[in-house]
Amino acid sequence: MKREYYKVPENMKGLEAWGFNWLEFVTSIPSPMFLVTTYKSNGKTNACMQSWAAFTTADKGSRFFVILSSVYKGGHFYKTVLEQECAVVNFLSVDLYDKAMATIRNNQWEADELAESGLTAVKAAKVNAPMVEECFMNLECKFFWEKEIVPGDDRVMVCLEVVNVHIDEKHLDNRIEENGMIYNIHHPIHPEKFTGKAHDYIGIVKPIVDTGEY
Repeated sequence: MKREYYKVPENMKGLEAWGFNWLEFVTSIPSPMFLVTTYKSNGKTNACMQSWAAFTTADKGSRFFVILSSVYKGGHFYKTVLEQECAVVNFLSVDLYDKAMATIRNNQWEADELAESGLTAVKAAKVNAPMVEECFMNLECKFFWEKEIVPGDDRVMVCLEVVNVHIDEKHLDNRIEENGMIYNIHHPIHPEKFTGKAHDYIGIVKPIVDTGEY
């Protein structure tokens, strides 16, 4: 039997969700986690952890895009991506997770956020944005558009067009499983049994079915 959820269950009314909707924890849909980097107007690196995105094609499959679905208007990333009109999406393996998360603490405007978090910035080839050298895959992107999901909201969707990709040679054969991309997974809450605080998991993708060649 399936149960329906369209209003907050009693057990979840006290949920500390840090701005996330309660349904995110009921559905618990994984999303890839990555670090988006830009330059601030003072020349320092800016780094923003993201895990709410889609990767898709358009223009009859000839172009590749990243759609960031929840960018905070008051954050440094929103300001810098509009100023610079570009960014780099950096994919990290789990061993870099702590350093990547440290960028959240080292986010002062005057800070070089990558250097102070133990990461190395290298100049991108096609755009004016820093790449994270330690990350195994970097997508150089140009700003394409922004759009509010709800008019007047404090968050927007930002679309970036991928113009160049860097992949570490060691990852050319495999960019998933243990040493590949990591995923943010909201704690899958049982709505009627929930007590305490919500939290997240970090996971990886493991193939279970080969669908065959295209």
